[in-house]
Parts: sequence; C-alpha cells; structure tokens
Amino acid sequence: METMTVERVIDAPIATVFAWLTTTTHYTRSPLVVRCRLTRHGEGAPYGVGAVRSHLWLIGWFRERITRYDAPYATEYVVERSLPPSRHELGRMTFTETPAGTHVRWTTRAEIPVPLLGGFLTRHVARPIITRTFGNILAAAETALAVPPPA
Repeated sequence: METMTVERVIDAPIATVFAWLTTTTHYTRSPLVVRCRLTRHGEGAPYGVGAVRSHLWLIGWFRERITRYDAPYATEYVVERSLPPSRHELGRMTFTETPAGTHVRWTTRAEIPVPLLGGFLTRHVARPIITRTFGNILAAAETALAVPPPA
C-alpha cells in the first residue's frame, strides 16, 4: 500500500477552496480527467457523507463514496470500485487557513492488487499518475479561484 500526498497553497478563502475542490465536476479541468459525475447526493450537502461520485480518468474508472464531510476543513472518501481494480484505504483532503490563503493537503492510500508486481506498479506507474493528476486539479483550482490584481 502506497501513501501519496500532494500539497498546495491556494490564494483564496478556505470556504471557497473547499467548495471548489469538493465539487468534483471541476476535476475535468485536469488533462487526465475525462468525466466526473455526482451519482448520489450526500447527507446535508450534495458532496456530503454518503455521496457517491464517479470519475473517468485516462487510466481508469473509479466509484467513490464520501465517508467524512467537515466543511470547510476536511473531506474523506473511499474508492468502492474501480477498473482496473485497485485497493484503496483512504482518500483525504484537509484545508487550513494560512496568511497566504488556504493550504490544501490531498492524501490517498492505495495499491494495484497484482501478485508479485503490485508494489512495483503502484510505486512506478500509479503513484506518478495519481500525484500528477492531484497536482493538476489543485493547479486548476488555483487558476479558477485567482483574484485578478487591482487595475
């Protein structure tokens, strides 16, 4: 099982960053994400606890269920199904206010369940793709939420 973490400070208020990053239809602004849909609303908020979302990336399809929703500080999810198959223990985004904006920490813990080669494939194939995609999504959030400088 590999733990993968990507971090970024986004110059925007915490509630705005949380709302943008928990609305996963925005993820298609990453070149590796093809489609994202909310297939079941959660408790108290569309992407709240119990929400189910479906993601199609260039590397596969993932059905995720939200297991924690603590706006605007944290959200967690688990991948319930995927093609190709993967094992997933944790997906978490945390949001912390800083003088420069909002610090986002996105962590996932997963592996490709292939006998003998799973660890190698997870480290050398899945890890770089997942961290790059997370980074692209965070960069897209930063671009979308950027406040233009005063004229």
